[in-house]
Amino acid sequence: MTQSLRVVFAGTPEFAAAALAAIHAAGFAVPLVLTQPDRPAGRGMKLTASPVKRFAVEHGLSVAQPTSLRRAGKYPEEAAQAIDLLRATPHDVMVVAAYGLILPQEVLDIPPRGAINIHASLLPRWRGAAPIHRAIEAGDAETGITLMQMDAGLDTGAMICEARTPIHATDTTATLHDRLAQSGAELIVAALRDLERDGALASTPQPEDGTTYAEKIAKHEAALDWRRPAEELARQIRAFDPFPGASGTLDQAVIKLWAAQPLDGASYTGEPGTIAEVSADGIVVICGRGALRLTQLQKPGGKRLPVREFLAGAPLAKGQRFALPDAGQQ
Repeated sequence: MTQSLRVVFAGTPEFAAAALAAIHAAGFAVPLVLTQPDRPAGRGMKLTASPVKRFAVEHGLSVAQPTSLRRAGKYPEEAAQAIDLLRATPHDVMVVAAYGLILPQEVLDIPPRGAINIHASLLPRWRGAAPIHRAIEAGDAETGITLMQMDAGLDTGAMICEARTPIHATDTTATLHDRLAQSGAELIVAALRDLERDGALASTPQPEDGTTYAEKIAKHEAALDWRRPAEELARQIRAFDPFPGASGTLDQAVIKLWAAQPLDGASYTGEPGTIAEVSADGIVVICGRGALRLTQLQKPGGKRLPVREFLAGAPLAKGQRFALPDAGQQ
């Protein structure tokens, strides 16, 4: 069924592309797509279009890629052109998902029915850039998607609706991302249908209690501090899969650590970071509390491998010790 609601969409990664695909498949008109400029990627560092741009181009949607939307920023002329384009593009509402650019109030005021953000957390918990990673890292039992009416703050707008999902003990950022992307796509389509039918969406201000901020993941966070409890390190490994990948430094080689199980009741003795056991079932490393069984690893220049295959090409021995962050890890 053809929909009359016209949606300007702003987003960049796969998470956003899932929402754009659902909006397009539902029959809503998408007169303009905003996404970030092409970036160098891969070993050849070739300019690569974002997943949102690729979808838009494949489906004949108009695309704009401003570097900024802030007139007061480094690219005032580019921002002014993009704002003029938005004003000249007939539309009813803007949908924003992991766009990556700040939208000033001037931009938010353009859509007649406002701007709706698809955020991958249960607000006000985990406002900010990396809500999926931080929810896993913190050991949250559940997370979800929140749709909110955007304002000029950082994920501070009034909440329209939410969808919850448990965080399983085996979830990585990759698996949870995919589940939330699908949930966000379904939620935004339902909200747009409600908006088209009713002309407005009810919303509730975010509570002041329970606010946390999901800081962007930095590469230096990848190095495991073996003095921490095994359970926390296991969560860190899951949270940093697929990026930036948790790591440990052994004999000056940085080894990526992709899967592990905490052994909180383990009675191994020794300094944190010491390998207590090596077998085809896992490499057991002593932690500040408990021990961690590593089951999927990657040596420099190699591939992610289950421990049996990893050990065939990179034998390790009991008594070897991973470096601690203050002892040379980056």
